[in-house]
This record gives sequence, C-alpha cells and structure tokens, in this order.
Amino acid sequence: MEEGAVEAPSSSGGRMATARSLAVVILAAGQGKRMKSELVKVLHELAGRPMLAYPIDVAESLSPERLVVVVGRDSEKVRQVFGGRTFAEQAERRGTGHAVLQARAALEGFAGDVLILYGDTPLLRAETLERMRAQKAKRGLDLVVLSALEPLPGRIVRDARGRFQRIVETTDATPEELRIAEGNTGTYLVDAELLWKALDQLDPSNAQGELYLTDIVAIAVRDGRSVDAIPLEDADEALGINSRAELARASAVLRRRTAERVMDEGVTLIDPDATYLDWEVQIGRDTVIEPGCVIQGPSRIGERCRIKAHTVVESSEVGDDVQIGPSAHLRPGSRLGAGVRIGNFVEVKNSQLGAGVKADHLSYIGDADVGAGASFGCGAIVVNYDGVDKHRTRVEDDAFVGCNVNLIAPVTVEANAFVAAGSTITQDVPKDALAVARERQRNVEGWRLRRKKKSSGKHHQKE
Repeated sequence: MEEGAVEAPSSSGGRMATARSLAVVILAAGQGKRMKSELVKVLHELAGRPMLAYPIDVAESLSPERLVVVVGRDSEKVRQVFGGRTFAEQAERRGTGHAVLQARAALEGFAGDVLILYGDTPLLRAETLERMRAQKAKRGLDLVVLSALEPLPGRIVRDARGRFQRIVETTDATPEELRIAEGNTGTYLVDAELLWKALDQLDPSNAQGELYLTDIVAIAVRDGRSVDAIPLEDADEALGINSRAELARASAVLRRRTAERVMDEGVTLIDPDATYLDWEVQIGRDTVIEPGCVIQGPSRIGERCRIKAHTVVESSEVGDDVQIGPSAHLRPGSRLGAGVRIGNFVEVKNSQLGAGVKADHLSYIGDADVGAGASFGCGAIVVNYDGVDKHRTRVEDDAFVGCNVNLIAPVTVEANAFVAAGSTITQDVPKDALAVARERQRNVEGWRLRRKKKSSGKHHQKE
C-alpha cells in the first residue's frame, strides 16, 4: 500500500479500494468585500472561533501528508492566528485557479490526491470528505467534485447520459444552464499530476477575466480522464459565507449541531433554539440548560448542573451539581467547584470558588480565590480594581461575607471569619474573628417631628 494511503470501504464486500496519499489546499485569500468589515473575512467569528478554524480542523482530521493555506488580504493577521502551518500568498486576485497555483511550490514532489477546500466554507464534515475519498478510490476516478441541489455560483453540466462534462459559472451561463438544479460547491479531490497539468491550460477568456478552477473539469474530460460530481447528503455543508446574513445562517447551523451533540450526550436543553452554545462547549450528562442561556468559548460544565434562564458563561469551568442563575454571568477565567450556588444578577470574573460556595444574589466576585463553604450575602462586592491595577482577594473556607460588604483588594478573610453586613474591609480578617467596619449608629430623638414643624412653618409663611 502507498505510504499515507487508506483503505476505502467496499459495499460489495470484496477487496477494499485504496485511497491515495492526501494533500490539502485551503483557499483563504478572498477580499470579503460584502462583509463590509475592516476584519478579513476568514477571521470573523463563527460559534466562538475564527471561520478559518473549521476547514483547517476538518482538513487536519484527515491526516494529510501536506496542508497549505493560501492567504491574501491581511495575510499577516491570518498567519498570527493560525501559526505553525504552511502558507502560500496570492498577491494578485486572478481567480480560484490562480489561487491554487500559489500552493504549487509547497506541494513540490507530492504524488497523490489534492483536496481543495475554502476558508469561507466552514460547515463541511469530515465524514463527507472521507466518503468523497472512498468513492474516488473505489471507482478509480481522477477528479471528484462535491455538488449540491442549491443555487450555487457554478452549475454542474452533464450530457444526455448524465455524465459530468463541465462546470459553468453563473456569470457565463446560458438561460438553459441557469435552470440546472445541481450546483458546484467548489470542493475538489483531484490527482496532483492532473491538477497541475490542467491549471497550466487555464484561459482567462471569461466574464470575470480570471483563471477559473472550475475549468479543470472540462480539461480533464477532454483528455479522457474519469470525473464525476457526488451530491452532498446535507446541503447545509455547502454554505459559503460572503455576507453577514450568511455568517448568521452558518452560526445557526453550528449551534444546531452542537445542541444535537450535547443532547445525545445526556444534556437537557429546555429550548434548543433559544440556547446559544459555542462549538467548543462541553457539558456533562443530566445537566439542564434553561432558555436564553449563552455558553461561550471552551467552557466546561459538569454533570447534574442547572443553568437557569438568561445566564451567560464565558470560557469558564463549572464542577458537578452547580446551580447558576437566573441572569447570572460567569466571565472568562472563572472556576466553580462542586455544589456551588450562584444566584440571580451575580457576576463572577477570573475567580476560583471552592466546593459549596454560595452567592445567591446581586454580588460581584472578581479576581478572588474563595475557599470551600464560604458564603456571600446580597450586595457583597469584591473591589478588585484601584483605578490602575487589578488585585486579588482571598476568602478562606467557611468564611461568611455579609450583605453590602466591600472587600477592598488585596485583602484576606481567613477561615471561619464573619464580616458584618455593611462593612468596608481594608485589612485582613483573622480566623474565627468578627469584622465590623462601619460608622456606629446614632439615633437623634425627635428629629422627624422637628423637621415636620419646620417644614409646616415655611409653608404658612408662603401663604
């Protein structure tokens, strides 16, 4: 078997076909003008990650021998985000065929199949590409294109016997060709030798004056090579992103996939359509997520948790048996131990809370290390910012922080200490101590009656 080759499934039960060594080229040099953004299109966020991360991930899951990303606009920004990979630059915008040619030097000496993907087509699944490879190997094809019954920019033209002949761009198509239902997704799997030979023959004599990658199909057919277009089973995978509306549509598809994944893993989503989960979110079984929740970034939620309505969790870790919300907010870097209870309108930021910590309502815990069993009363605030720098606060095991307490960081409340309501704490509180830091109450007898008499006198004088 050729090095790097894989066996393709055989439906006949006979000898397995062999898929050849693989190289992947991802085209990510588009201008993205319709996005109307200062940010290059492939770095726009999709379910918590840059758009380009998805085709890179799916390509790497195939274990290719080589992977090349062709970049253009803002190439340095793209390289910074996705460093450690091989890049080629398309300095001039002369079409998709020209873009693939920029990867030629990086693929020098490679013999096998080249898979061509796009940085703005993020919904392709690895299973789909594996099926594409298997079909190519089993049928001995030289070139395979993924197609879809969608109004895509190119149409799949077949002859009277249904044989794939060429791809026509809509800008160059006749009225009859525009009525063809089968569209070109732009995803190709092609023999490397055929690819470079065909690209060398491209002609820019078309409506756009560009080198069309699509023309390699007609060239292959003319040379007697075996080609075919394989329809997608899920047309959503063909969605390319060229506008904010298409970005939103792709985000909805990814959210639906994530919701289906976590529900299959034993999570209850009361209303999946009203729950916003980023792609990297992990949630343990028997956890319940109520409507309106937003869980972002690489957040991890444990088992048997209850995330109540309209709670936001950003890049945080939550242990088992935790209750959060409603309308609570975990900001990045928050780590909650088992059995923690975070109530309505409580915000936690860059803090570690030990097992069983309670903050039931209207509190802020920022840049704090909180021991097991500690409790925060209503309105308790960790004052972590002095106007210039952030400072950390330490609240040890079983400490009690009363209502409307301000803990002025850096400060430590030691184990089993009690901070009285309304206190502003600027010094450490020793273990087992009671801290009271507020003005002593003073009652002025008769003050209300005297005030009423004074006010009544002024009223009569005006009359």
